[in-house]
Amino acid sequence: MAKLSFKTQVLQVREQAILDAVVHLLAEKGYELMTLDEVAAEVGIAKASLYKHFDSKEALAAAAMVQLLDGCHAELQRLQAQAGVRAIDRLQGVVRWALHTQLAGKMPSLPAQNSALRSALVADRRYMTRLDEVSEHLGAWIVEAQRGGDIDAGLPVELVLFTLFARACDPVLGVMRATGRYADETLVEWLLRTCFHGLATTVAEPSPVRS
Repeated sequence: MAKLSFKTQVLQVREQAILDAVVHLLAEKGYELMTLDEVAAEVGIAKASLYKHFDSKEALAAAAMVQLLDGCHAELQRLQAQAGVRAIDRLQGVVRWALHTQLAGKMPSLPAQNSALRSALVADRRYMTRLDEVSEHLGAWIVEAQRGGDIDAGLPVELVLFTLFARACDPVLGVMRATGRYADETLVEWLLRTCFHGLATTVAEPSPVRS
């Protein structure tokens, strides 16, 4: 593999800094309130320099979402590689990863309805490819968990899948954390419990997934 030029390395470092700033602002303020001026200010570059990397706010958000899905895909691969782990435990593991990502301020909070952003995401081949891969992987685990009796087989796979996706941006985590009364790991385990077992009085503890 040819060694990258110094200029190319600098551009890659700057692009990653831009994406890190975008993820932080998307997590903190959401897509609609995030501005390009804020992104440039957080990175410490001129606003015009952003356009050397991304041609629009939508492109910035799409790139941030691709990076997030790349991280999720890597976690799925890690969980898949663990021998002897049930599908339900893998599903809990990926939700746990998503909740910790949110706690770290790295989970973008995007609007459910935004035509410009939706169009940018749908048009982004990397985003759609990775989204399909993540969805298919999770879908296979959901079907396996339903066959094993760990998830209600009467529920559509899509419903379970979207429920798991929703946990990634669950506002309950941030609200409960802001009270300062509970440890982060306690909140994560509680959200896992309510996600997979509802509010029943008698539930099995979530099975730990090996790190």
